[in-house]
Formats: sequence, structure tokens, C-alpha cells
Amino acid sequence: MTTTILPTRNTEWGFWGTIDRIEHNLTTDAPTAWTLASKSIAAATGVSPEGVRDFLDSRLGRHFADDVANWLARGDTLKDAIDAAVTRWMDWRIDRRTCRDTGIPAGLPYLTGFAAHFEILAETDA
Repeated sequence: MTTTILPTRNTEWGFWGTIDRIEHNLTTDAPTAWTLASKSIAAATGVSPEGVRDFLDSRLGRHFADDVANWLARGDTLKDAIDAAVTRWMDWRIDRRTCRDTGIPAGLPYLTGFAAHFEILAETDA
């Protein structure tokens, strides 16, 4: 299966900006991390390339990058760190409060819920 990787629209913040700021300390680079994260999130969630890109470009993408950075600091490879973060975010569930605030169904995996949320927003902006 081929995964379309869309380029970031937010090189200053979100996932890209966060990874780019830590790359010198953790010997990784933003383009490689972006590609790996995009592929891993798409595979785990089934969300469109636009949803994945917009999730990673968001405030939540920054938090996702922080999680990846924590795994990198523990000594994981970039791919393993991203996969660990994906697993962790898929294990979390949307709670009732988040459901009320965002309309994302309660009980849905956190990563799927928010990536799909950004996919829907991208569709309504088109």
C-alpha cells in the first residue's frame, strides 16, 4: 500500500517545528521524522493524507512530537520512537468531556479521533 505524504504547512510549530528544534540534541531530522510519522499515523488510523498533515501541523502534533522526543531521549530509534508514540496515542480514548467539546465520539482512540477530526475540517475547508 502506498501512502501519500503531504508536506507540512507549519515548519515553525506543530510536529515539524518541535522535531526540528530537538534534532540537534537527538540526531534526527524533521523531513525523515515527518515521513515516518505520516506513514505510521496513516496506517494506524486510516485517515486521509490531509487529516494526517493537519493533525501533525496542529498543537496536538506538537504534543505528539514531544512524546516522540521522550522516546528518543530514552535511546529508541526514530522509527521505534514514532511507533511507540502512535501506540500510546491509540491506547488513549476520547473521554466524554472531549466528546462534548469537539464532537469526536467518546471511546474512539485518541489518535484516530483527532486525526479524523482534522480530516473532516480539511474537507469542510475545501
